[in-house]
Amino acid sequence: MERIHFDTAVKTILSQDRRYGADGYQFLKEALDHTIKSLRSDELIEHRHVSGPELLDGVVACAIEKFGPMAVAVLESWGIREGDDVGAMVFNLIGAGAFGKSEEDSPEDFRGVMNLREELLAPYRPTREVLAKRESDLDPPARGGQPAKSSEL
Repeated sequence: MERIHFDTAVKTILSQDRRYGADGYQFLKEALDHTIKSLRSDELIEHRHVSGPELLDGVVACAIEKFGPMAVAVLESWGIREGDDVGAMVFNLIGAGAFGKSEEDSPEDFRGVMNLREELLAPYRPTREVLAKRESDLDPPARGGQPAKSSEL
């Protein structure tokens, strides 16, 4: 199949499947480029096939770099909630002629690989346990049967 221009492929896809936003497809292309660049620097390979798990890692890295703590909200606004969504988008682009694939590639390559939301939120979670307040710290001081003074609260 002859490769077609990416924007043309996205327009064709969106006329048939509105699950994912056009900006989501553009981001996926950026994430693929980001993944290829990082793999190239690691492996010094000019043209290399990217697997589903590698692309998902690249989606996470690119989203965190580009959107920071808002990554989950941004991706969800485009309909991207889990790895299966990334796989569906990739195979929409393959079907439209914008991406190529190997014989071994399958939408299953993206299923159950990672919890996308958790991976996107992980860098922003506390790294140490937050100490819970003791119940005694929450109770006002006892004054017999009298109410506590405002200065004691």
